[in-house]
Amino acid sequence: MREALLALDTVSRRFLSGAGAVDVLQAVTLRIHAGEMVAIVGASGSGKSTLMNLLGCLDRPTSGQYRVDGVDVSTLSPDALARLRREHFGFVFQRYHLLPHLDAVDNVAMPAVYAGVAREARRVRARALLVRLGLRAQLTQRPSQLSGGQQQRVSIARALMNGGAVILADEPTGALDHHSGQEVMTILHELNQAGHTVIIVTHDRQLAAQAGRVVELRDGKVVSDGAAPSVIPQAVAVDTIAAVDSGAGQDSLRWGQVVDAFKMALFALGANRLRSALTMLGIVIGIASVVSIVALGNGAREAMLKEIRTIGTNAIFVYRGRDWGDDKADSIRTLLPADLAALSAEPYVDSVTPETSSTVRLRWGNTDVDAWAMGGGEDVFRVMNRTLVLGRGFNADDLRRQSQVVVIDHNAWRKLFGLRADVLGQVVLIGSMPAEVIGVVGKSSDRWSSKQIQVWLPYSTVASRVFGRLYFDSLTVRIRDGVSMDLAERQVARLLTQLHGEKDFFTQNMDAVFKSINNVTRMLSLFLVLVATISLIVGGVGVMNIMLVSVSERTREIGIRMAVGARQRDVMLQFLIEAILVCLAGGAVGILLALGIGGVVSLMTESFEMLFSAGAVLLAVGCAAGIGVTFGFWPARNAARLDPVVALARE
Repeated sequence: MREALLALDTVSRRFLSGAGAVDVLQAVTLRIHAGEMVAIVGASGSGKSTLMNLLGCLDRPTSGQYRVDGVDVSTLSPDALARLRREHFGFVFQRYHLLPHLDAVDNVAMPAVYAGVAREARRVRARALLVRLGLRAQLTQRPSQLSGGQQQRVSIARALMNGGAVILADEPTGALDHHSGQEVMTILHELNQAGHTVIIVTHDRQLAAQAGRVVELRDGKVVSDGAAPSVIPQAVAVDTIAAVDSGAGQDSLRWGQVVDAFKMALFALGANRLRSALTMLGIVIGIASVVSIVALGNGAREAMLKEIRTIGTNAIFVYRGRDWGDDKADSIRTLLPADLAALSAEPYVDSVTPETSSTVRLRWGNTDVDAWAMGGGEDVFRVMNRTLVLGRGFNADDLRRQSQVVVIDHNAWRKLFGLRADVLGQVVLIGSMPAEVIGVVGKSSDRWSSKQIQVWLPYSTVASRVFGRLYFDSLTVRIRDGVSMDLAERQVARLLTQLHGEKDFFTQNMDAVFKSINNVTRMLSLFLVLVATISLIVGGVGVMNIMLVSVSERTREIGIRMAVGARQRDVMLQFLIEAILVCLAGGAVGILLALGIGGVVSLMTESFEMLFSAGAVLLAVGCAAGIGVTFGFWPARNAARLDPVVALARE
């Protein structure tokens, strides 16, 4: 005699409860051969459903042995059991267990998703099965649009999707009227005649009598096994509509599963829009904070460095006194024209200019304004990296003769002359001294300079005719390209110390200032980003919380997916993608919010702008995805580890 397809040997199932252990099945021995139609009957609590769960590999026996086609199921891993359910069993539940957000075709095609069948191939087979079961007009309808009998037919079609060599029907007519129940039983008989092994669990003895064999349970024991056929049916073609071959690599991750999980995530988010929006709020705030702070830091750093670049990083400033805030600085008179000559002769010096400055009244015609007057040498505009747009700068003759000439900036040109083209040669009053305009300097990118009216005069003219002092406030030395700034700074300090007899000055290396500001702003931005990350963590906790709620609410859906062959990693993938999708959506909104903030800042001020970079946006997207994975993992793991039987029983 051929070995039984399903074989139970002294199988028991014990459940623990508050009152102690309960033996639901006790030493059940049963053989079911391929092609049989078996009815399992018994009163409520007799162990019928538990036996069906064991036969369908949804549950494991506490003791005894259960073999499917000679394979001991106790030796199989959870994923191997899922594959067994996927490839050999088809479940028809009393309450249908259809997913409400999928239409009939997608409900039927679901087992093939986990079998790795291509989308079009599985939909073709699903439609063929539904048409065969008389549901041609209901292919695109959802469960809520179907009658009970139609839903049960969809459930039967789903059981046949991957072949369904063994059909397990749990009270298949229990929720149907008499007519619909007879239609379902007719279908099950047809499937049995086509070669399917059909096992019906029912309390209705009239329904059980339609089966070729009736097994009765009482108090967890088999009390009768009647009408067993004397000749074992031979298995024939399982299905007149051939199951689609999933091909090789059935246990590997497939693109169809990712797409299906993505669609399910969209359905879940759409079904709970308000909750999803509130969940994303923390991510939105966190991402917007991170992107905005990075942009603010970049903007602030660029603004400061732009001002330094206006002068250049190869400039060294020499100031009176020992350091900033030296009370004796005003009494020092040692920065003199002789220092200019000595520094200009040094081979590493490109150019040098003094600076003596103060506010003065600037008048032309009926216009009288405050201006910042500065004394400079021949190279003042080269050293200060300013460009003449009209006229000329100072020459040696202007310095020697203490000429009463002036170069004005763009602000003075606009304020006094309205940007008229014939400004050169005009005479303005600087204090009480008349001076001829010989040049105009272009606009400055320096925020301070761009808001001031500035004029330049020869330092010799300033010393004798305006300020009445020969010494300078400071010197600016531009170093030749390719020369080490640190070395040049030491050489300048050494030379001036020799000339003065002591070090009564201090220097400032713009290259060092540039690097220092750059480092400080980067560290500050990093610190602010770390602070903003706190809001991301809070948002991540919110995502974890809502995903745990989602797992709790969708426990029955998880059980259905496991019953049709979903592995633990399939369920985990489903909820991980959902968490990642929530976070990515929140990240996208957060990025848009940050860009909006940047636009508002740009409208409010012209002197500063937030600088957004592709790196910051990629960082935000990476953070959002990382939060989804990190905080979605635990809920997804909990979902994947649910017991299929417990999950299916959840309302």
